[in-house]
Amino acid sequence: MQTNSLDNSHNNSLNTSPSNPPNESPGKSHNNTLQARFQVIRSNKLFELFVISIIIFSAMVIGVKTFPIPDAMSRIIAILDWGITLFFLIEITIRFLAEENKRHFFKSGWNIFDTIIVVVSLIPAEDTELALVGRLIRIFRVLRMVSMIPELRLLLGALVKALPQLGYVMLLMFIIFYIYAAVGSTFFYKINPELWGDIAISILTLFRVMTFEDWTDVMYETMEVYPLSWAYYISFIFFTAFAFLNMIIGIVVNVLEQERQQIRQEEQADSGEPSLQDIHREMQEIKALLSQQR
Repeated sequence: MQTNSLDNSHNNSLNTSPSNPPNESPGKSHNNTLQARFQVIRSNKLFELFVISIIIFSAMVIGVKTFPIPDAMSRIIAILDWGITLFFLIEITIRFLAEENKRHFFKSGWNIFDTIIVVVSLIPAEDTELALVGRLIRIFRVLRMVSMIPELRLLLGALVKALPQLGYVMLLMFIIFYIYAAVGSTFFYKINPELWGDIAISILTLFRVMTFEDWTDVMYETMEVYPLSWAYYISFIFFTAFAFLNMIIGIVVNVLEQERQQIRQEEQADSGEPSLQDIHREMQEIKALLSQQR
């Protein structure tokens, strides 16, 4: 009797072992296996490089369409275009199925952007009322390069976050443009009405001066009447082409460095490595304990 009870308990323990959980159905286990395979594909560097190469090839196909080509080549390009669209559909499906929580997939703005681009690309690009939309979306498929390369995402994110600070710089630049345009249209109107006829045209002329597009011709023309007008152009170029543009570059670089520092802190937090702030906090606590013991 005791031997039978031991055998029964041993059999029950085998039936309820972790390798064969009673509550897990075969279908769920199969889904987990497929999801694990999709995750391996999604994280594979060769797969990412292949997707990037297809994006570049898609951009080349779009460029070829702008040239006059034979009808046979047009049909081949149309087939390639649909093949590229089908590949992008399969790729976004793999990324979606590899996500453990499907709702989290659409919490990323890049995933939403890629999904919209791929889905709208399924619109026929020929002989339909939505043909123009389909062609434009196919052009925007090149932007998927940003979502695939982390450094490009970092640059674009830094540029977007720098926009509020850049807004004040652009406002100050507009004020400088407006003042100089008003002065230019006042003094140089009779010299060349085509360049200084009103304040709007004067702003366009100053934009030409800022970009160094034959600005010396404009300056020499006004110097024939106003010999000291060179100071007007030199000061304007100093404020706009040098000072303000350097301020814009400095703001973007500063925000970019903040983004990189934030990414490093998140990586340290995920890996469990202490940051400089944590080490400094621990040193302060040790100093406090030592001072109490004294």
